[in-house]
Amino acid sequence: MLLTAFWFFASLMILFGLSVVLLRNPVSCAMSLVMCFISLAALFVTLDATFIGIIQVLVYAGAVMVLFLFIIMLLDLRTEKSRRLNFGATLGGTLVVAAFLSILVQVINADPALSKALPALPPGMPTDVKMIGFTLFHSFGLPFEVVGVLLLSATVGVIVLSRKSLR
Repeated sequence: MLLTAFWFFASLMILFGLSVVLLRNPVSCAMSLVMCFISLAALFVTLDATFIGIIQVLVYAGAVMVLFLFIIMLLDLRTEKSRRLNFGATLGGTLVVAAFLSILVQVINADPALSKALPALPPGMPTDVKMIGFTLFHSFGLPFEVVGVLLLSATVGVIVLSRKSLR
């Protein structure tokens, strides 16, 4: 079941990654990138890295993409005009992708350790979420709050600077 979910989300991520590159509307590209980030988070969950998957959704699909969409809307970007494809660039890109995939297949086939499942963690060990939370809020509480205030002031500054005058 997990293997099927992994391949489903991997193919979904590739599909939305291609749509980020191929679509002409900037908002559609950004929304495709959000779906790509969510598919990546689902891949992390299928690999038992739940915390990294949650952080992926919160930080990238949430915060970073909201800023990207805010900037796209603020700059009022229009749909890119269609242009002819450059045959040489298309052929070169296709050759690079084919070379990368062949090298990837060779590396995967050369290492038999990649096909083995890793053992589960022994019970009673502290979870990564607990250790990261303890370290973040115990040792780095003040810098964490300072970064939050800096991000808030930068967001307010962007809004003030980009606001159209009412005169």
